[in-house]
Amino acid sequence: NKALLEWEAIYGTGVGEVTLALRFAGVVERAYKKTGEGVVILVDEYDKPMLQAIGERKLQVEFRSTLKSFYSVLKTMDRYIRFALLTGVTKFGKVSVFSDLNNLNDISMYEPFVSICGMTEKEIHDNLEEDLYELAAMQKMTYERVCAELKECYDGYHFVEDSEGIYNPFSVLNTFYKMKFGNYWFETGTPTYLVELLKHNNYDLERMAHEETSVDVLNSIYDDDSPIPVIYQSGYLTIKGYNSRFGIYSLGFPNREVEEGFIRFLMPFYTRVNKAEAPFEIQKFVREIENGQPDAFFRRLQSFFADTPYELISDLELHYQNVLFIIFKLVGFYTEAEYHTSEGRVDLILKTEKYVYVMEFKLEGTAEEALRQIEEKHYALPFESDFRQLFKIGVNFSNRTRNIERWIVK
Repeated sequence: NKALLEWEAIYGTGVGEVTLALRFAGVVERAYKKTGEGVVILVDEYDKPMLQAIGERKLQVEFRSTLKSFYSVLKTMDRYIRFALLTGVTKFGKVSVFSDLNNLNDISMYEPFVSICGMTEKEIHDNLEEDLYELAAMQKMTYERVCAELKECYDGYHFVEDSEGIYNPFSVLNTFYKMKFGNYWFETGTPTYLVELLKHNNYDLERMAHEETSVDVLNSIYDDDSPIPVIYQSGYLTIKGYNSRFGIYSLGFPNREVEEGFIRFLMPFYTRVNKAEAPFEIQKFVREIENGQPDAFFRRLQSFFADTPYELISDLELHYQNVLFIIFKLVGFYTEAEYHTSEGRVDLILKTEKYVYVMEFKLEGTAEEALRQIEEKHYALPFESDFRQLFKIGVNFSNRTRNIERWIVK
C-alpha cells in the first residue's frame, strides 16, 4: 500500500481502483501513457511474506491470495511493460503466485545466467588479484594456499549440471574486507523455518550429504511433502552431479562454510546444547577422541540424549541417528570421520593422529552384538597394521531408557 501510494502521487489514481491489483494495474498503465516509455518492474524477495508464514497455513493462504492477484498484473498489463525481474529464494509456484504468470522466463537453472548471483574464479582473479596477495600476507599463507582455502570455503555452487563453480560473493567480499576467513554467510542468520521443515518431515540428516532428486523437485514449489526444494533453493545444497540417462541430480553441501555452519546451526534444535555452548561441547568431544578417552566421550554423548524432550519426537530411531550424525559430522571437521547408516544400525570410523576408532551402534540389541559385528564383518581389518592405537567399540541404544544403554571398548 505504501509503495502504491508513492506511485499514485506521481502518476495519479483511477476511478474504481480499490484493490491492490487494480491500483497496481492503473499505475502501470498511467506510467506508460504519461511517459511514452515501457515500464520496468523490479521485485526483490517476492517470496519473503510467504517464507515468514511457513507453518502457518491460514496466513500462508492469505498471503498467496493477495500476492497472486497483485503479481497477475504483470500478465494483464503486458502491453505496457518493457521488462520485469522477480528475485526470491523459493518458488511458490503452480498452485498460487505463478499460476497465471506463464509469460515469465524462469532463469534459475538456465546456463547463460549461472553466474548472475555470484563470482566465478576468473572474475576473482581478474578483479581481486591484489586482495588475494594481501590476504596471503595477512594470514602468513602462500598465494596458492590462500586460493585453495578460498575455493574450499566459498566455491562450489552449481545451478546447472556440468557448469563452473560459483563463489558466494557475500563471503568472499567479507573475507577481503576483514582479511581473514570466517563463516560470514551464517553470521547474517539462518532461517529457523529450514530446521522446522526438516523436523516436520522427519528428515534423515545423513541424506543431505548425498541426496538424489529430479529437476522437477529442484524446480518445484514449496509444499509439506519434502524439504529438499526449499533447502536447495535456499543455497544449503547444490548440484554435485547429474545422471543424464535417468535425469537424476546428486546434491550435496557446496563448500565447507555451508556444511560446517549448517551442521552447527542444527545442533541446538536436536540436542539440549544451546548455540553458545555448542562450540565448547564439540571441543570437549574432539579432545576426548584425540586423547584416547572413549569412555569420557560416551559419557558426554549420553548427556546429549538425557535431557531431550522425547514427547516431541515421533521417530526415536531417526532421532538417535540425527543426533549421532550432527555430533560426528562436527567432530569430523577436526578429525577424519566416516559415518554410515543402514537398517537398524550405524557404523562409524574416526581417525586421529594417534588413534583409530571403529564403532558399531545398535538399537534394541546389545553392545556385545555390536562388537561381534565389527569382528565378523572385519570393519577394523584395514587398520590392524596401522601404527595408531585401535579401539573397537560396540554401543547399544535402548528405547526403554531412551539413551545409550551400554558400550564396550576393546
